[in-house]
Amino acid sequence: MSSFWSDGVEGLTPYVAGEQPKVGNLLKLNTNENPYGPSPRVIEAIRKAAGDGLKLYPDNESTQLRQAIARNYGLDAGQVFVGNGSDEVLAHIFNALFRHEGRTLLMPDITYSFYRTYCSLFRIPVQLVPLDDSFAIDPADYTAAHAAPPAGIIFANPNAPTGLSMPLPDIEAIAHANPETPVVIDEAYVDFGGESSLGLLDRCPNLVVVHTLSKSRSLAGMRVGYAMASAQIVDGINRVKDSFNSYPLDTLAQVAALAAIEDADYLEQTCQAVIQARNTLTRELEKLDFEVLPSHTNFVFARHPRHDAAQISAALRARNILVRHFRQARIEQFLRISVGTPQDCERLCKELSEIVR
Repeated sequence: MSSFWSDGVEGLTPYVAGEQPKVGNLLKLNTNENPYGPSPRVIEAIRKAAGDGLKLYPDNESTQLRQAIARNYGLDAGQVFVGNGSDEVLAHIFNALFRHEGRTLLMPDITYSFYRTYCSLFRIPVQLVPLDDSFAIDPADYTAAHAAPPAGIIFANPNAPTGLSMPLPDIEAIAHANPETPVVIDEAYVDFGGESSLGLLDRCPNLVVVHTLSKSRSLAGMRVGYAMASAQIVDGINRVKDSFNSYPLDTLAQVAALAAIEDADYLEQTCQAVIQARNTLTRELEKLDFEVLPSHTNFVFARHPRHDAAQISAALRARNILVRHFRQARIEQFLRISVGTPQDCERLCKELSEIVR
């Protein structure tokens, strides 16, 4: 602790990202990166933009990118907010929408752990709602009457790290049951077999949908995310953004994201490849007696009835394979395993076969 720190800094528990070691022959299945590179159109767009124009500030409103996102989803550009990765977008959402004196944010006890970090940072009281025995979100926990309207409701769909999806009628019911509350759906993994709630925006003015280009569009290294909501909600988030950093997306990030959004064929091709590899990986893990939750993401969540998850993770690490192990109540025996190429999955299963047998 330093005497120079602001009040509250000592009490913060920062988010812990997946390990990023630099080791030769490493199979990295711990951070849900796409095993396939970005669209060739992205690389070409970056090459063309990497010139003398970088001496100028970027478009602070990311106009072309927001227009392309809006066209892609049938929205108005005023309904789109972009930021430096979906984590920054979420931070602005927490700051702009969830800070209501005397009101509590509702979210699952098992979900993306950065949400808790933001609650601590922005001093937002939170109520953790337990997942049910099958690790699914029970919509009844969010549609029940509350003494005061929640400050907000947030969850990932498909959820992380479980990979499970909530049906759209349940999301709509939650939004309608909480008309005075922003309901934020983090759809980081939706392109891998989930169903987007964007079609509910017209009927649910309190709904906010967050996407990232880090997963399905293979741009984790570029840091681009966006939120879609009513123009009124987006205006509030922009007020926070412009009070913090009015130039969040650099020029190269904007042109790369624009090219990625416009290449729908490449998105479909790579997502289908990941889905096929995920289905094969699930079957192979089940042959090794793993229990695998049904996934609509680019990862699987699995546990073995006879082997400790931490020990399996350590044994894989000794063989230069990284997976994610969460030391958290209820899920400490699960491993989250990113879906790699078919060759990656084959290597993983070969090593797991030796470990568990």
